[in-house]
Amino acid sequence: MNRFGEHFRIALWGESHGPQVGVAIDGVPPGIALSAEDFAGDLARRQAGAPGTTSRREADVPQFAAGLYNGLTTGAPLALVFPNGDVRSQDYAATAGHDRPSHADRVAQERFGGFNDPRGGGHFSGRLTVALVAAGVVAKKILPETLTFATRIAEMGGCADPLRFDEILREATAEGDSVGGVVECRVGGIPMGWGEPFFDSLESRVAHLLFAVPAVKGVEFGSGFAAARMRGSQHNDPILDAAGTTASNHAGGVVGGLSDGNELVVRAAFKPTPSIARPQMTFNRTTGRVEPLIVGGRHDVCVALRGAAVVEAAVAIALADLRR
Repeated sequence: MNRFGEHFRIALWGESHGPQVGVAIDGVPPGIALSAEDFAGDLARRQAGAPGTTSRREADVPQFAAGLYNGLTTGAPLALVFPNGDVRSQDYAATAGHDRPSHADRVAQERFGGFNDPRGGGHFSGRLTVALVAAGVVAKKILPETLTFATRIAEMGGCADPLRFDEILREATAEGDSVGGVVECRVGGIPMGWGEPFFDSLESRVAHLLFAVPAVKGVEFGSGFAAARMRGSQHNDPILDAAGTTASNHAGGVVGGLSDGNELVVRAAFKPTPSIARPQMTFNRTTGRVEPLIVGGRHDVCVALRGAAVVEAAVAIALADLRR
């Protein structure tokens, strides 16, 4: 349930307002130098603080609980822990029994018989993505140095113009609402032939991890859904030489489930943050009636803002598991 991978295996644990969240990583080769500084860049990209992000601030400095000795990986499972400190569980008292729309509150209560931790979404919270980003840092350490990652927010609130993103965030914040976004990740330098058809194709493994990221509702590669509106003569990527160079990259770097030597291009669509300040009419299990609900707490206006680092980490983890 909380594990992924065959060769590069990860397991996540923790809840949003519990003592900690963490990740155990098996399949890390011995002798890799690791320190907290190695994680600082990617974790900073995921941290709050910028306009449109939550005011919850965690230090997010990894604690090495196992698998590291004298600054080098031992070959044993590597365990990283991130303590939770800036929690305000009282903010969720008003939603007890009055489930927040488009959250996991109701389904988690049903699935686990009411024994789940509901504070801040519990185990279903985006807080756990800090562990995923940390695993992505380790994954990139064991991938070939020739691989390059470039990740950006390609769309926000239906707009693809980055110059308008701040305006979109301000408008949504003023209205007590939220917006969705699309994150694009490009990876260059992947050798031809990575992937394990049929069910473990490169696309399958990357998509598996991306759909595990809270708020991701769509994944596409290359031309993606636009390919359905194209003809074969438009979408095909003609091969130009013996090395497999192609004239275009509508396939997004994957053909037949295997990397084709082109840049991997994948996009993940994030839904609007479901926790919004404006009142919503929704069923209250306590009273048995549909009643107005105002969600308190601290939440992102656009999850995609911090989701870019998470998307990149998920892609790196999948590649580390499929590396040849």
